[in-house]
Amino acid sequence: MNLTERIAYIRGLCEGLKLDEDKDEVKVLNAIIDLLEDMAYDVTDMEDIVDDVCDQVDEIDEDLSELEEEVYGDYDECDCCGDFDDDDVYYEVTCGKCGEEITVDEDVLLEGEIVCPNCGEKLEFDFSELMDDDWGCDCGCDHDHNDYADEDLMS
Repeated sequence: MNLTERIAYIRGLCEGLKLDEDKDEVKVLNAIIDLLEDMAYDVTDMEDIVDDVCDQVDEIDEDLSELEEEVYGDYDECDCCGDFDDDDVYYEVTCGKCGEEITVDEDVLLEGEIVCPNCGEKLEFDFSELMDDDWGCDCGCDHDHNDYADEDLMS
């Protein structure tokens, strides 16, 4: 029995009691039943709208799946497929929150942070220890070693 049927049943029970319509208690009961009936119709309307939206989302999901298959095919995000430029250096980063493996190039890694495309977690990369002025050079020179740290970090 749905909501509107249940409200109609309650209304029938009240009418079957043959209560005096002039009494305040009966007026309150009738007002409550009217309110419940209005709410039941609103809930039914919302359920219909939600069902329609769910159907539309399912259709969009199917269309998106078809589009992804057409655009990406069997793309397998690995460098064995030849989809990566041989001159670029790529790294795999694993999100600590969701475990998603993300492939990033050197430039993205050096920016210091990215957002996981799967869960939205902010992933930060701290290279400050590797880029200290005293990073292992005993040459006694006066150049800024941080100018060269980016090159040495990725080699």
